[in-house]
Amino acid sequence: MKESASYLDHIAIVLHRPQISENIGAAARAAANMGISQLILVSPKNCDLTRILKMATLAVADLVENMELFEDLPTALQPFNYVVGTTARTGGQRRQLKTPREMAAEVVPICHNNRVALLFGPEDRGLTNAQLHYCHSLVTIPTSSFSSLNLAQAVMILCYELRLAANQPLEQFVPRLATRRELDGMYEHLKETFLKVNFINTENPDYWMQNIRRFFSRVGLQARDVKIIRGICRQIDWHTTRVVEDIKQLEDE
Repeated sequence: MKESASYLDHIAIVLHRPQISENIGAAARAAANMGISQLILVSPKNCDLTRILKMATLAVADLVENMELFEDLPTALQPFNYVVGTTARTGGQRRQLKTPREMAAEVVPICHNNRVALLFGPEDRGLTNAQLHYCHSLVTIPTSSFSSLNLAQAVMILCYELRLAANQPLEQFVPRLATRRELDGMYEHLKETFLKVNFINTENPDYWMQNIRRFFSRVGLQARDVKIIRGICRQIDWHTTRVVEDIKQLEDE
């Protein structure tokens, strides 16, 4: 039987716009220490392989050499079934934050059958509210009044908690969830449909879609659920189109 900790192979550390090569290397080393072997960089400001390897050490060279690079965040996250966003800020749209231990207890059962991304923002400002829309849940590391952590420190803390949770007996089963690509297509379809039936405000539809995203993130949609929802949208689209055509025909008569 596959050891629980080996399911950490399904987890990737995603660094969005990291600014310092040494931080990338130190983050890679921290992840490897805890048994996480996937590293993804999205539009890095600095990506000097020599400086990265200097901090990562030769023992982590394979992880660094196999890391993936992407130009934009949506593309990088498309294959993942579950995305955890990291934030030091609270309030506003950053509610229902989990501690690292709570996050790990939730993520480990998910990663048995799903690919999970642990998303970190730039060192100076973190993830924006718009980027958090791609996340199913948010995690914050409790600190004192000085809340700024080095990127590698944050990676180490979260990966450590994941390692501990992965060594515990599995108490629940989570089936394969819809990928980020499937969800993004569904949300775009929902937005178009909602606009057509005036369910959301046309002036700022993305703002009104936030509650819809939060709701479905809590539900944990599977691929078949996404197909059903999009099927409903297509039926609404067909019906509204027919109504508009009938009205136009009556006006012409």
